[in-house]
Amino acid sequence: MRYTGPKVRLSRRAGTPLTRKAVSYFEKRPYPPGEHGRRVRRNSSDFAVRQAEKQKVRWYYDLTEKQLVRIYENAKKRPGRTGEEMLAELEMRLATVVLRAGLAASIYAARQFINHGHVTVDGKKVDIPSYQVKAGQIIEVREKSRTMVPFVEAAEGVHADDKIAGFLAVSHKDLRIAVIDRPKREQIPVPFDEQLVVEFYAR
Repeated sequence: MRYTGPKVRLSRRAGTPLTRKAVSYFEKRPYPPGEHGRRVRRNSSDFAVRQAEKQKVRWYYDLTEKQLVRIYENAKKRPGRTGEEMLAELEMRLATVVLRAGLAASIYAARQFINHGHVTVDGKKVDIPSYQVKAGQIIEVREKSRTMVPFVEAAEGVHADDKIAGFLAVSHKDLRIAVIDRPKREQIPVPFDEQLVVEFYAR
């Protein structure tokens, strides 16, 4: 089941900012939510550490447990390291690409834009956030959606990171993304250790 509550609360539970918006909130309250959040909590067992890391991945990419398990199983079948292949597949989801390119302020906004039919892949509308894009494909915002405030802001680079992911070529002005290649591990800035997630599922 996908979490639908306050997003900053997830960052505080995870112990690290999972969204841009959470950064400032987390600086003020860097402890878990709830009445006893300020108390030191010790989850030092191997299982607890790996489970917590798995939850970070789910929350960071806004996934259900079933989706993450499927991605892990797909990654195991690829010839590279399972953790790195899992991350690459997560990064090649359409919602993640829209986020990484700076066309959305958060993964939640990216999902919504796609669900509402504002995004095309190679000129065809795709309304599935989990759609796996491939190298060489072109992602754009539909012409009739470009006057909407979020996309006007995106065209001005409001949501863009200082450095765009190296596996993407982005024109904010044109609201256009070209997928250059499958991402390499060093091109993926994530606040978790994917190897711990692999160990969680491999137990």
